[in-house]
Amino acid sequence: MKSNDVRRSLLALSLVAVIAGCSKEPAAPAADAAAAPVAQSAEALPEGWQRVVGVDVPDIEGATQQLPAQVTSDDGVATTVTDTSKIIAGGDDIIAVLEALGLDDQVYAAPLRSATESGRKAPKQFLFNRTTGVEGVLSLQGTLFLGNSLRRHSDLAAKLRGAGEAAVIVDDLQPAADKVRKVAAAVGMAEQGEALASKVQSQLDAAKASGAALAWHPRVIHVSATGAGGAPTVAGSDSASGKLITLAGGINIGDEAGVANYSALSNEGVVAAAPDVILVTENDLALFGGQAGLWRAYPTLRQTPAGAANRVWVMPDVELKSASVASGSGAVALAAAFATVPRP
Repeated sequence: MKSNDVRRSLLALSLVAVIAGCSKEPAAPAADAAAAPVAQSAEALPEGWQRVVGVDVPDIEGATQQLPAQVTSDDGVATTVTDTSKIIAGGDDIIAVLEALGLDDQVYAAPLRSATESGRKAPKQFLFNRTTGVEGVLSLQGTLFLGNSLRRHSDLAAKLRGAGEAAVIVDDLQPAADKVRKVAAAVGMAEQGEALASKVQSQLDAAKASGAALAWHPRVIHVSATGAGGAPTVAGSDSASGKLITLAGGINIGDEAGVANYSALSNEGVVAAAPDVILVTENDLALFGGQAGLWRAYPTLRQTPAGAANRVWVMPDVELKSASVASGSGAVALAAAFATVPRP
């Protein structure tokens, strides 16, 4: 127990030291960032690495929308949605639900570096952050703005409504099943959303039971290529991935250090964290520049138990980084993978 306390103290100090030198907001990508590398799930992984992928992401077939839809946005504004033919989506979590509802052809504008197929194929690509201007969004000529962050999109949504465009926010900091229900209701598919949400929750419950039954709980570091002023980061306690790791039976090192969201971690902090598993998403692996780029970003990862065992797992972004329709499937797959990690 004493060694664990020392490790937690070292990890917390390492995180504090790095966070102090980082800005709170990620750097805005350049105008040509739409051409940034995006992972394709069929690409071969380095020898010894493992792909962890859920096999049963729920979806709905053959359903029809019921419009207009009367909903209350997460910023408290009652909104009537009459046209969803050109949806401006604030994130992959929103898009994943639309895909599951069979509305992928209505995704008209998506964030740069989207990890979803519909997001990558959207006619318009756009930068969504706290400074996104209403003029730029209005110029897209969409019919509905579906934001995914009260922090980043509340002001924008208010201005869009003032200009006559429907805007609904479904905040990302809420359980996956609730998010699924709200997105579905906003596009006139509340009944189908309930069915999807029920499936997602059942999967999450199954993953939680599997995680609780593990013989031991491996230490996990989820590394991302973005955040903390553009620096590589690790997932903290309130991130979707951090919650998923914990639910599936792992110990998220960001939780242990009391880190919020995604924060930078020093080389010393990586060693102190002593992860048994390294998690990275497909999109982030591409942004790192593959295996070599990951080791360059975090050279001391190789000195950890996970690095020594070459235990690097790659997951789809929508199954790990987003609380959405694929979260349950991802959690089930992750819990099963944790059960295969040998106890040190």
